[in-house]
Amino acid sequence: MEIRVLTEADAEEYYAHRLRMLKDHPGAFATSYEETKEEGMEPMVERLQSTGEKFILGAFAGDRLVGSVGFLRQQRNKLRHKGFVLGMYTHPDVRRQGVGKALLENLLARVRNLPGLEQIQLGVAADNPAAHSLYASLGFAEFGREREALKLPDRYVDEIHMVLKLKP
Repeated sequence: MEIRVLTEADAEEYYAHRLRMLKDHPGAFATSYEETKEEGMEPMVERLQSTGEKFILGAFAGDRLVGSVGFLRQQRNKLRHKGFVLGMYTHPDVRRQGVGKALLENLLARVRNLPGLEQIQLGVAADNPAAHSLYASLGFAEFGREREALKLPDRYVDEIHMVLKLKP
């Protein structure tokens, strides 16, 4: 398995990957499948314009994108001590094989030494115990819960907020 920063050249494959994740797990992401499909590929190209403080990693099995995770650092002076993990997803056929953990470890290794970055936050759907467990195994701790964070046609989804403190 290869893990690397996705580039604009990966836009088509990432777009298909993103549509699948949104369709398969609507309660795990704030963006909907319908919104993403309507917007088309152009936002994917923009999203894949990486810097050291904003990037999306892809996990590849051969030439197939099987997982992704994003990182975004806050840009305002008073918020620059925080970064966020976004859009974590692995294809069902590679789950429980260490792909998600490898993606997160790679992300953390890339951002740990960013000057002034003190914490990394994420949100995880309360009904996704496997993801919660993975994050906890890497040192993320809960700091809050947002009830009814997402509203789906048939239900609400609570979101657990987690943080990994990088510096004391």
